Amino acid sequence: MAETAPTYNKLEAASPTEAIAEPTTTSTIAAPSESTSTSTAPPAESGATPIAAEPAPSTKTLPKPTPAAVVADETLASASTATSAPPTAPQDVKNAPDTTVSTESDAKDARVAEPQNTLTKQFTEGEWAALKEFRVELPEIFAEGFPDDPKASEKVITFWGVSIDPKAPSVDARVSVVLMKFLRARSLNVREARDMFVSTLRWRTSINIDAVLKEEFPEDVFGNVGHIFGHDHQGRPVVYNIYGGNNLTKVFSDTERFIRWRVALQEKSVALLDFTEIDQTVQIHDYLGVSLTSRDAKSKAAASEATNIFQSHYPELLHKKFFINVPTLMNWIFWVFKPLLPAATLAKMSVVGTGHHALRKALLPIIDAKELPKRYGGEAEGW
Repeated sequence: MAETAPTYNKLEAASPTEAIAEPTTTSTIAAPSESTSTSTAPPAESGATPIAAEPAPSTKTLPKPTPAAVVADETLASASTATSAPPTAPQDVKNAPDTTVSTESDAKDARVAEPQNTLTKQFTEGEWAALKEFRVELPEIFAEGFPDDPKASEKVITFWGVSIDPKAPSVDARVSVVLMKFLRARSLNVREARDMFVSTLRWRTSINIDAVLKEEFPEDVFGNVGHIFGHDHQGRPVVYNIYGGNNLTKVFSDTERFIRWRVALQEKSVALLDFTEIDQTVQIHDYLGVSLTSRDAKSKAAASEATNIFQSHYPELLHKKFFINVPTLMNWIFWVFKPLLPAATLAKMSVVGTGHHALRKALLPIIDAKELPKRYGGEAEGW
């Protein structure tokens, strides 16, 4: 139906025909206690009477020992024969190091120690734990992502406008936001997120992103196919994909060129994200004038490749997607496939019919009238 930012769905392709056809204690260390154990002599049996020793001839009778003396003698004897550990010097409890191991506490301490922004403050404990593990692997990820560069593991790269230092990824909170997108796209599975990131780095090299952004595309072919205009209420940029008109044959006549153009449009929209407050876009796909017969072999090939690219290399960049001016038949097909779509996908997409009333009802809760082109029921001139 449309290209998919690799969230949890497959609905972000830039083709008019795939939109409907494709079903996102702390513990305190106590100082060693001073020995308080006392060897206590066993109590004298009840009713026992001390027996005086018979005096030997010519020996003076000794006085009978008192019970207290007996107890004292026994205590001294016990103390002299008992084996005890050598005394341990008392420790200062306040200054004793806390060796408690606490994952939750460590995670919180890490967040306090590194820079934060609005988006990182929304991370869950589980996400922080996965992120910490993911960061450790960055040098190896870079080495695999740039296999032809022997020093890749230590080089700083610019990715989506954010500088990422593999040796110090925590110095910029925006890096955490970017990495989290790959983790979320793979349900916080670090190994899978790692593979996805490596693949993305290699793909960006193969397509030569810098060259794509410098390429000039024919205005008569792509001039009215895609636009980045205005923002939603939260400041997210809005991207429009226009699929109607009579030049679709030219648009999809060269699949590789279409892919480069569509990637360039995506990169330009991502460049508007600061990854501090805003990290997603809103997309509006206009199908006015599109019919089911608009799809030919070349458009299918372009749609398939675009879907794979956005699903694999631009994860979690879509906030909301609207399919507007959808023909009745295509709308019906969507409702047929709706039960098969993941909840996460349905939450991000909305299919709207034609007419200003329907468009305003769907779009104005998301986009202010001054930011919405008149053709869609807003007040802005648009393009």
